[in-house]
Amino acid sequence: MVTAGFMRIVSPCWKPSSEAENSTKDSNGRFDGLLWHKDFGSHVNGEFSMAVVQANSLLEDHSQLESGPMGSLDNGPHGTFVGVYDGHGGPETARFVCNNLFKNIKTFTSQNQGMSADVIMKAFLATEEEFLSLVKELWQEKPQIASVGSCCLVGVICSGYLYIANAGDSRVVLGKLDNLDKTVKAIQLSSEHNASYESVREELQLRHPHDPQIVVLKHKVWRVKGIIQVSRSIGDAYLKKTEFNKAPLLAKFRVREPFEKPIMTAEPSILVQKVVPEDQFLIFASDGLWEHLSNQEAVDIVNTSSRHGIAKKLVKAALCEAAKKREMRYSDLKKIDRGVRRHFHDDITVVVLFLDTHLASRNTYRGPFISIKGAGYSSSGIEH
Repeated sequence: MVTAGFMRIVSPCWKPSSEAENSTKDSNGRFDGLLWHKDFGSHVNGEFSMAVVQANSLLEDHSQLESGPMGSLDNGPHGTFVGVYDGHGGPETARFVCNNLFKNIKTFTSQNQGMSADVIMKAFLATEEEFLSLVKELWQEKPQIASVGSCCLVGVICSGYLYIANAGDSRVVLGKLDNLDKTVKAIQLSSEHNASYESVREELQLRHPHDPQIVVLKHKVWRVKGIIQVSRSIGDAYLKKTEFNKAPLLAKFRVREPFEKPIMTAEPSILVQKVVPEDQFLIFASDGLWEHLSNQEAVDIVNTSSRHGIAKKLVKAALCEAAKKREMRYSDLKKIDRGVRRHFHDDITVVVLFLDTHLASRNTYRGPFISIKGAGYSSSGIEH
């Protein structure tokens, strides 16, 4: 019997159709082969651009931009929400987060009568619990779901404040005007949770003082329990609850030693700061971008280019670097199909958010409300 939970996560992922190869439009963006892009749009606090390129057989990155009411009622606080969800082990968790995290943000914003770091923390943890409940529901018929997870990077601009929350290794970089020399500097705002960082390994060892194998160097890469690089995520139930760390889950995901407390956590690192006139733009991206571009390189590209199509330009700059590393041309890389493409680069999602500090400081908005999900995910702009 097919359960409702099963249907929620196995609805088709985005795959560019044959018609997409020659570029097709929808109301939210355009496909160019494995690249999807929304070149330009307006949000409550300014303008934006989005782009996604697929490398995996199934696109594991999901993303969204929501602009309008941040609570359940239209007369509550207004703002802009950006989410970048970099899935691993499959697309199911990233898709689930894309469907549920913002809903939870709105619920808790209304309950707390305003946006706050606490609202965002509660929304992350509620989304985690909902997904783990789904894993339990599907455990017998789809045990593989216990090994699927997603990094989650969120940005919220509301009532003149910027909130950044991150669990995993996606990254947001601020382009900030330096009034002294009039240059735009790159400032990384998110903390990354990847075992390649010594600080993350130290944090894991502090959390698990009696486990000398909490991080293992395997094939010159540091991994949590020798399995996964990221230390925080939504999903990855097999490293959070022992009931999912057994058969019928594949043996390669099973931890030999029993564990009493979760090895990974869904708790994000959160930053809150006031939006100031020097804040020019924000670049939200999955780690696929940052593997090939430095923070300052990305900021320089945005600062010296037209706003129209800037997210696509960042993706293409990363792909050019990926091709160069393999002594290829970008035109040759474009001919490689999904799946095989993963040997050259990861799925890459980029959202560039331009900031108008005058708009960002307002608590109400009378323009169009926007709801858009990246890579042609079934969604639509909503205008009121």
